[in-house]
Parts: sequence; structure tokens; C-alpha cells
Amino acid sequence: MAVLRAWERGGRNRDGDGGAADGSTAVFELLEDELDAVAVRVYQLRVTHPTDLVSQLAARAGFTADEVAEAERLLSRLGLLQPSPGGGWVAVSPESAAEGLLAPLEQDVLQRRIAMAATREQLLALSGEYLEARSMRSAKTSIEIVEGLDNIRAVIDDLARTCAESLDALIPGGVENEAAVAAAKPLDLELLSRGVRIRSLFQHAARRHRVIVQYVETITSAGAEVRSISVLPSRMLIYDGACALLPLDPLHTSAGAALVRDPAVLSFLCRLFEHCWGEGVEFAEAERERDGAPSGLEREVLLQMASGRTNEEIAQRLGVSQRSVSRIVAGLMTRLGATNRFQAGTRAAASGWLT
Repeated sequence: MAVLRAWERGGRNRDGDGGAADGSTAVFELLEDELDAVAVRVYQLRVTHPTDLVSQLAARAGFTADEVAEAERLLSRLGLLQPSPGGGWVAVSPESAAEGLLAPLEQDVLQRRIAMAATREQLLALSGEYLEARSMRSAKTSIEIVEGLDNIRAVIDDLARTCAESLDALIPGGVENEAAVAAAKPLDLELLSRGVRIRSLFQHAARRHRVIVQYVETITSAGAEVRSISVLPSRMLIYDGACALLPLDPLHTSAGAALVRDPAVLSFLCRLFEHCWGEGVEFAEAERERDGAPSGLEREVLLQMASGRTNEEIAQRLGVSQRSVSRIVAGLMTRLGATNRFQAGTRAAASGWLT
């Protein structure tokens, strides 16, 4: 078994420059030495023969004198043997040896606990200041700039902890968001477990990425609502309809964020989310549509596109709103992987969608 060695460094502190408060500091190190069979046997013999010479004890045990001397040195360091005034060694009980060996360490542990308690008390004393500052940050007319990825994550964690009713999220992009989505999963599940309503809106392209699809399956099974749409303006999180988090630069979301509580701005952002949400389709429905050829109204729109008509002309011919046509066109172009109408027509013809 591994054992401890203790020694005193009189008049030296932990930095070795002297001036310790009590004049000495108990230092403990873990020894590689172990109490082997020789040391245990020598200890037993010293209990019964305290005045024996090393040579006599060696003869009794069948060891060499050097082995006995080394065992006695180890036992002495552990406090199991102490010099006798009349010569030889006196064996000390293991309980007494442990008490003498560990008492300085227990004292050190006690001092550390006292210091930890004092530090904790000092930190907790700042709770009032923190709550006061947080209430000031929550002023209804504030727009706060948060810089640095760690600070943004801290704000998101704080908002998630205090969210009570709803979280609405616009999540554009695809593979570049996989790490962020994976990190958001435990926070979202915790919110859902508290009864918070979550609505997340992705782009159709996101379902080509396994991590995002798995994330969607996990949170929808826990009660979240998830839709997808062709295009999203920016990443956005709205908590309880009372606070929104927006990136300062939509192309570099880690650079900084704006924490918005201003009523006028927040009202616009909430209307923007509702508009995008209304244009979206269920995530599972988009998956079913992605692989099949268009039918019904979608096919009619595609044929009109192939004839070179504008969205306005298509809407007039088919008797639907121009907004509905725009949504269908954007969805078709996404499914075809096209960046313009000519390319969409070419790919639709190659896929047999125009026959």
C-alpha cells in the first residue's frame, strides 16, 4: 500500500523564502515505497523485542542486517518506530502513528476549508450587485452589444435559464451551423422539459446535414415545432417575445451580437419571425417533397416558369397570390439546386419534370 511521508521545513513558507506564520509548514508527499513483508516482520519483532540489536533482530527474522536497518528507517519515517531512551526502538501503535503523521495534513485541510468558506462568502456577497446590474441590463429600452464568442454563449445560457414561455429561432445555413446546433440541444431539451414552447425555422438546405436532422428529430420528439423555408434573412433568437439576440454580422455570427429589448425593434422582429414561420413548411413535409417530382400547383408553376413568365404573370394565370407563387418558385429552385430560372428549367427538363 502507498504511504505518506511528513517532514518539517522550519521557518520556511511554501515559496521557500521564510516567514511562515507558525514558523514551520508540514509538507506531505506520496512515497513510492511500500510496506513489504520485511518491514511488516521487523515491525512485529520490534513490538516483542524492543531492545534487540539489529544483528539480533536479523537473526530472529532470517534477514540480513542491511534489510533490517532499511526496514527500520522506513518504519521510523512512518512514525511506527520511535527511538527508546534506553537504546533500541519502541514500536508505536498504527493508530498513534497515523494520528501523528496525519495531524499536520488535517490542520492544513482545515485551514483551506476556512479560506474556501471565506472566499465563497465574499463572492456570494456580490449577488445583490449582480441582480441589480442584471435588472438594469433588462431595461425595456435597451439594445446591448455583446462581443466575443464566450460572452455570447454566456448570454444565451442566461436567457435560456430565465426563459419561461417561448423561444422562437431563425437558423439559416447548413453545415456551418452543425456545431452550434449540437451545442444547443441540451439547452433546448431543458427548456422543453419546463414547458417552454420552441419554434425553430431552418432553411430547406439544412436537411442535407445529418447532425441537423438528428437534432430536429430529437427536439420534435420532445415537443418542439420545426419548419423549413428556402431563404432566411439572419440568425435570430427571441425569448418570451421580450428579448431578441441578433448577430452583428450575419456572415460571422461569432463576432458579436445585439441583445434587443427595445419595444419598437422587438415588435418588428417578432412580426418578421411570424412572417417567415407562416411561409415555412413542416420539416418532415419538406423531406417528403424534396425527392419527388412536383405535382398539382407546383407542377403548374414549374410549367409557367419554363414558358418564361414572371411570378406576377403566373399568379394572374393560376389565380393565386404572388406571394404563394414566390414561395413555390423558391422551393423548386432549392430542390433543383438552381441559382436562376434558366438553370432551374434546364435541370427540371433533365429530371423529366416537364414531360
